[in-house]
Formats: sequence, structure tokens, C-alpha cells
Amino acid sequence: MNGLSYAELFRAFLPETALTLGALIVLGFDLATGRGKDTAARLRPAVFIGMLAIVAALYGSLQAGIDTTAFGGVFSLDRLTLAARLGVLLLAWLTLGLLNDVVTLRHPAEYVAVLLLATAGFTLMAGAQQLLVAFLALELASISLYVLAGWDKSSPQSAEAALKYFLFGAMSAAFLLFGFSLLYGATGSIDLPVIAIHISLQGMTPLVVVALAMIIVGFGYKAAAAPFHLWAPDAYQGAPASSAALIASASKLAGFALFLRLLWPGLGFTAGRISELPLVVGWTPMVALLALASLLVGNFGALAQSNVRRLLAYSAIAHAGAMLLGVVAAGRAGPGPVFYYAATYGLATVGCFGVVAIVERAGRCQDLTDLAGLYKRSPLLAGCLAVFVLSLAGVPPLAGFFGKFSVFASALKLSGLNGPTGWLTLAAIALSAVGLYYYLLILKQALVAAPKENATAKINVPVQAGLALLIASTLIVLFGLFPSKILQLFG
Repeated sequence: MNGLSYAELFRAFLPETALTLGALIVLGFDLATGRGKDTAARLRPAVFIGMLAIVAALYGSLQAGIDTTAFGGVFSLDRLTLAARLGVLLLAWLTLGLLNDVVTLRHPAEYVAVLLLATAGFTLMAGAQQLLVAFLALELASISLYVLAGWDKSSPQSAEAALKYFLFGAMSAAFLLFGFSLLYGATGSIDLPVIAIHISLQGMTPLVVVALAMIIVGFGYKAAAAPFHLWAPDAYQGAPASSAALIASASKLAGFALFLRLLWPGLGFTAGRISELPLVVGWTPMVALLALASLLVGNFGALAQSNVRRLLAYSAIAHAGAMLLGVVAAGRAGPGPVFYYAATYGLATVGCFGVVAIVERAGRCQDLTDLAGLYKRSPLLAGCLAVFVLSLAGVPPLAGFFGKFSVFASALKLSGLNGPTGWLTLAAIALSAVGLYYYLLILKQALVAAPKENATAKINVPVQAGLALLIASTLIVLFGLFPSKILQLFG
């Protein structure tokens, strides 16, 4: 127990405890009071209890403190853990706030309970210091997300999304577990600090190189990085909007937290070198290649999309590439730029899926043309969508601009303009200009195009969802105006 009392252990895992208790309370309350009521009447208390549980988890995260460990160093409570916990809890809270689809969510209490369990998995991933804990936390979150993706049993697309997500997720779990087992075989330990010491003494061996490749492939699937991205467009298109929002935002933030912790503190001695020529074999050249592939596939793939959700999916692949570039540069710049990028991207993505969900509820939102004339049907939705899309495009002074700026600046500092990461950064900047084009296509339909003849009625925005959208858009503006305040979370 590493000298910790039970009270200290309880305090360390207060967020996960609050989320798990919240899931049980949601189920118990619905069982006691929900019989005979319609879905809308059962959804409101379930969402309310879920949001209270997340607020309690946020309070617990702040109370847990930093610079301590739990369970003999198995779990770390540092600035990285705190920032990741706060980020995923905020994104999960906003996802719950936007939950209003009473048509597809026929069992709202169960849906909220599974969402809370997925969030508990995310918060555990953020502080995992041991391979076994990291894998269990990752699978707790992943299995919950598979269930959430296939929640709409009446939709063949939802079933297809869940099946593809599950099959690709199972494959990534196999790669990860194989890589972890090889790493254990090479170092004799599953603790990241001990692994780091062993690798520093014995250096790169063929077994470690294969383990690294397996781990990066596994995380490539989880992060929807090219060429392991094939599940993402179908999953984003077929899953309920709230499930897709959680997969694209909180899941990605927690995944990159675990990826960063695994690579730099645990496997930092096998990083290789990309900052100078000639390149030195290690995981940084592998991750840099994934970043370039993701930027190319994501941006050019999005250009060919007319479906809103598939466009957001390819956009997510492109953003994963930018975040991977930040992972490469994190050895010198620290995790701050990657986290700032992931958090602000998550806010904008949750908001976009929230708008899509509300428009779908009012009619349909499959093609870009279904957004035509949104400014006349709902100025609130159109204004919020403009903030989210412009942030994703990286337009100043919104948070997305400073996210891209901080990641690109840290990558440029790594090797200068003429070095490998310099060329990669220039490619990323050029591809961001490509991204600006398809983001403007969304805004053109929402803000300029006239409404379709059969879609001119005003859209009723639920109060709860409207507040969530306003909070998300306000945070994006504030994060853009005061980026240093967020980056200070990382010291």
C-alpha cells in the first residue's frame, strides 16, 4: 500500500468512486421510480444524477491532490493525471448535458450508467503507472463505448457501428496485450518506472523494438490514426450522436494521456531520435510516420465527404495526426501542448455532435445540405456551430488556433525548420489549410445557404442542451483568449 491509509486511498480514487456510485444510483432510482413512465420522464432524473456524479468526481479530483501515488506506485497522482481527469470529466458532463435523444435512448438510466462507467475508465487511464492497470482501464472504457455505440437497437447503422468498433477494438487490444507481454518478457516488470530503468541499462533490443511496434499499432487503432482508422467513419456515422461525441472527445483525451505516460516516462529511453539527421531507430520515427499518414488521410478524406458525421470522423483522424506530432515533441515541450490541443478539440467536437443531434431530432442531418439555412431555423445553433467549426479549423482567437500553434511551435523547436519535424510541421500547416476548406463548407450551408423548402420550421432547442452548447462555446472562446492559464496546469 506504500504507506497510504485507507482514507488516503479513498481520497485518491474519489473520482472513480463517485462515478461508480453514480452509475448504481441511476440504475436504482430508475428501477424504483421509472416503471410506467415514458422515456423523456426517465431521462431527466437519470441525466441529473449523472451530472451530479460527475460534479462530485470533479470535486474529488481537486481534493485528491498531486505528487502522490497509490497502491505501491501502481497509480500516479500528478499534474498529468489531474489535467486529464478534469478534461475528461468536463467533456463527459457536456455530453450528458446534450443528451436529449429520447427516440433512440429507450433505456436512459442504463445509458447514463454505462457512460459513467466509461468515464471512470478514462480517469483510471489517466494515472495508470502499470501495464496491467493501463490495459484494464482501457478495456473498461472500450467495452463501455462498444455498448454505447450500438445502443439504438432499431438502427442497422448503429449495430454496424458497434460491430465494426468492437472488432477493430478487439484487434487493437490484442496488439496492445501482445506488446505489453513482450515488454514484460524483455524487462521482467510491468511497472513503468522499473521498465524505464531496465531499458536504460540494456538499451534497445530486438524484443523491445517489436514490443514498441505492437504497442504503437494498438494505440493507432484506439486513436483512429491512419492507416488504422477504418472503423472511425462507420462508427461516427452509425452510433447515437452522444456516443459518437464521447468516442471523439473524452476517449481521445484519455487515450493520449495514457499514450504520453507510456511513451515518455516509461519508454523514453527507446524514443530514438528524429530531431537530427540521421534518424535513430525508436518510437518517435514510428509515431511521426503515423502523424503524417493521419494528416494526409484525414484531411483529403474529409474533402470527399458529403455526410456530416463522416466528415467529422475524417476530421478526427486529421486532428489525431496533429496530436501525434505533439506527442513526438512532448519530450522537449512537455505534455501541455498535446493536452491543450486534445481538450479544445474535444470541446469543439462535443459541440458539433450536440448540434447534429438537435438537428437530427428536428428532422434529419445526414448530408451537409441538411444544415442549409440553420441560421434562420435556430440562430443559437448556427452561432454555436460557427464557434465549434472555426475552432476546429484553427481560426484565431479561438482555442483551436492556439492548440495548433502550441503543437506546431513545439515541433518546430525540436529540429528547426529544416529538420525532419520542421518538414512535418510545414506539411501539417499546409494540410490545415486544406482542412479550412471543408470546415467552411459546413459554415456555408449553415450560415449562407437558404433553407430547403421542406425544412423551414424553427428548431426547438431543449434548455439543458442549449446551456451545454453555450458553456462549450464560451469555454472555447475563453481558452482561446487565455491559453496560458490552461497550459499552467502542467507546470
